[in-house]
Amino acid sequence: MKQKVGIIGYGKQGQIRHQAIMETNCAEVVAISEPHVVNVDLPNLTHEEIITSLNIDAIIICTPNFLNKPLTIKALNNGKHVFCEKPPCFTSKDMLEICEAETISGKKLMYGFNHRHHDSIIHMKELINGGKYGKVLWMRGRYGKSVTADYFNEWRANKELAGGGILLDQGIHMLDLFLYLGGDFDKVMADVSNLYWKMDVEDNAFVILKNTVTGMAASLHSTMTQWRHLFSLEIFLENGYMVLNGLITTSMSYGQERLSIAQNRSTAPAATWKDEVTTEYINNNSWRYEVEHFFNAINNDSPIKIGNSSDALRLMTVIDKIYAQKSF
Repeated sequence: MKQKVGIIGYGKQGQIRHQAIMETNCAEVVAISEPHVVNVDLPNLTHEEIITSLNIDAIIICTPNFLNKPLTIKALNNGKHVFCEKPPCFTSKDMLEICEAETISGKKLMYGFNHRHHDSIIHMKELINGGKYGKVLWMRGRYGKSVTADYFNEWRANKELAGGGILLDQGIHMLDLFLYLGGDFDKVMADVSNLYWKMDVEDNAFVILKNTVTGMAASLHSTMTQWRHLFSLEIFLENGYMVLNGLITTSMSYGQERLSIAQNRSTAPAATWKDEVTTEYINNNSWRYEVEHFFNAINNDSPIKIGNSSDALRLMTVIDKIYAQKSF
């Protein structure tokens, strides 16, 4: 029997999740909760009605950031499985409260760290785990965009509602990929600032991370003053490199998704690179992969392996350290 699903927040993201569920046929959406008028042939209930409904097994949360934590905890407390968009909350302390509710409930909890599910990232992860290219030495990520004309009127421009600016909105994905592909970091240096918009949320974050045991380092520039959309992730290993430029999104504003991989076939220090292979990814399968992972875990009573609460706690711990060093 298919899991019956309620979606809280039926804007663009909620509709994307609904579409992925329909395409995979892995569950059945039976109700939504959306205060704005939408054209959908489903009951439009209140948040409370969705969470307490005896006819709903799992809840997908696609709301403004400030609602993510309270809705997740309330849904878990009411015996629902929960899939929540990022960010999971505002702090690591918040995340610990969520983890406690998850443990008590015994239900599945997964977060929308969608970038992990792109085919290019899946391939990179497999190669890193396989060991052919040696250990990761360093990573560099650039993730930026401009803002829309109505940005000042959006909830994302209000710190009480958003929790933060570009770092929590977009840079969080790159930080998550650093942790997913490289491992943990115990040293954090950052400059988080408001260079242009002069609001109470940051428009730039320059971050340097380091694992003081292995020596692995990573740098991130997350920005909303780039005036164009750009995604670039570079990983350099002992015996090769992986460079991902562009990311397939619904709007295609980040360009084509191209992954270049090469292996170092010479003896250090005189490195020569051969056989660089570039793969262009045409389709974005990530939305389907993600919902399938969530509902397979529910149906098989298996662990959430990608985007679980432990992943979220590690991520929010790093974000706490970054915001503690903000300069504005």
